[in-house]
Amino acid sequence: MNIWELIVALILGVVEGLTEFAPVSSTGHMIIVDDMLLQSKELLGSQDVANTFKVVIQLGSILAVVIVFWSRFMDLLGIKKQDQSGSSRLTLSTVLVGLLPAIVLGFAFEDFIDTYLFSVETVIVGLVAGAVLMIAADWKVKRDEKAGIGTKIDGLDAISYKNAFLIGLFQCIALWPGFSRSGSTISGGVLLGLPYRAAADFTFIMAVPIMAGASGLSVLKNLEYFTADMIPFFAVGFVSAFIFAFISIRFFLALISKIRLLPFAIYRIVLAFVILGVYLNMN
Repeated sequence: MNIWELIVALILGVVEGLTEFAPVSSTGHMIIVDDMLLQSKELLGSQDVANTFKVVIQLGSILAVVIVFWSRFMDLLGIKKQDQSGSSRLTLSTVLVGLLPAIVLGFAFEDFIDTYLFSVETVIVGLVAGAVLMIAADWKVKRDEKAGIGTKIDGLDAISYKNAFLIGLFQCIALWPGFSRSGSTISGGVLLGLPYRAAADFTFIMAVPIMAGASGLSVLKNLEYFTADMIPFFAVGFVSAFIFAFISIRFFLALISKIRLLPFAIYRIVLAFVILGVYLNMN
């Protein structure tokens, strides 16, 4: 394992950490940074090893969410109850209801998605369509504010089973690569009447079990690639993804209520054109 290979692992970990939970599509960024520029598949000598690495760095990002929301997860698991002050709390069953649509559709269409939807063209479509959804969410909030209409759902702990299920349906849109899980679910939550911060919190909390489950299974299926030569590469990517995901999540949560979704939507559209330009130049 040479220095350049470790630098590639570091760069990809940083890209994963910064984009996995921001509503900008980590898939789109990986296409332009890895598939078009760094080409870890060629570096590692195998697409399977490259895919395993991407799963490993995704686990680093997931760990960052767990740390940021540690008290909330302990509360959900009944390990450490937060001060309820006589009010209702978000429950584990509510989170599971939100996960149900994506789990069912993900299993049902896994082969179709892997075969037909992972391409540069489909990611570009997802980036632009996801941006339109985010702009629509912002537009609705501005319209309601002008009409003197407040949020319909007070906050994270006021999410009902119905709300969770509907937000889960929005999460299903992210099965199309490029849409972004956080972009779809935050937009869905806002459209349903959640404050931006509560929609973001619920999005991140829902992401952990579904992503950890899928990534964990993938790691178990590919343990053969965790050789002594590859461990340093995986470790650098994992640690860098964790650190930059932690920074990205804290920064995003502090800003989302102020800047809302429009800046991210504009960024996604610009990114789509950049990917299209690079793709056309390469072909």
